[in-house]
Amino acid sequence: MSQVKGKAVLLRCPQGSSLQDEGRMLGTQFGIPSSGAMDQLSYRWANHLLQNKNNALALEMAQPGLKIQFEQACKISLAGARVVVKLNQETLTNPAIISIAAADILEVGGFQSGSRLYLCIQGGFQVDQFLGSGSDFESVTFPSKRSTNDCLSYFSFPQSFPIGAKPKWGTTWFESAEIKAYPGADWSLLSAEQQHQIQTSTFHLSKFSNRMGIQLEELIPNQLEDLPTNPVFPGTVQLTPGGRVIVLMRDAGVTGGYPRILHLSEEGQSQLAQKKVGEPIRFQLMESIAAG
Repeated sequence: MSQVKGKAVLLRCPQGSSLQDEGRMLGTQFGIPSSGAMDQLSYRWANHLLQNKNNALALEMAQPGLKIQFEQACKISLAGARVVVKLNQETLTNPAIISIAAADILEVGGFQSGSRLYLCIQGGFQVDQFLGSGSDFESVTFPSKRSTNDCLSYFSFPQSFPIGAKPKWGTTWFESAEIKAYPGADWSLLSAEQQHQIQTSTFHLSKFSNRMGIQLEELIPNQLEDLPTNPVFPGTVQLTPGGRVIVLMRDAGVTGGYPRILHLSEEGQSQLAQKKVGEPIRFQLMESIAAG
């Protein structure tokens, strides 16, 4: 398939935007987080629609306001949050797959549901790979986040596949408050009362949430002794000495000393990534598996 190199100019880039793929699998021995798309399910769906390779690089947005102009014709796909999308100032009713002509301008408005949106492009955005991934992360990639006036490289495929069906990405799956989780490696250290409270409480996302971790507002009384440092992963749920519940996300460190009380399912991690500050969640405990 013939290809032409093109650039997409970020005429307006909301804070917190970054390029992400499935994550960096080769850096944990050096203490480097995996990074990668916070909502892996939405990211993979958009790439699948474009027939991209599994690890194709996408633009992740955590706020509305994107305005991007494409130098060359291409095809893009959007998935994740339900948003208002305009192409050359015309509102699109279904932005699952969009044919872009040279000089087209795409704009992303308000987030109606969800909190992260993925813009995938046929062939993926093109950057240098570090430890097997192009995911942005401070001290590993430069830049570590995307800003207004940045240019993103991609390949244009003039003879690419035609658009036939119009698939639509739903949002009901992440709007539920029930999030599946498994008992963590240190679940058995909790008292029966603590276990009951974790399974029956409604928690709310605090404002202290980012790509490293999501803190919950409600406290769980904790008198456990300090633990030795142990491996942790995206989706690990920790309980701090002060009783704070923290869910580790894609940019979290690779070790920690707090009790690992739960581990979210893969769908649960993507679901949580789409929750807004103040939204309620409840942990739905599943049968135990090895949690690390």
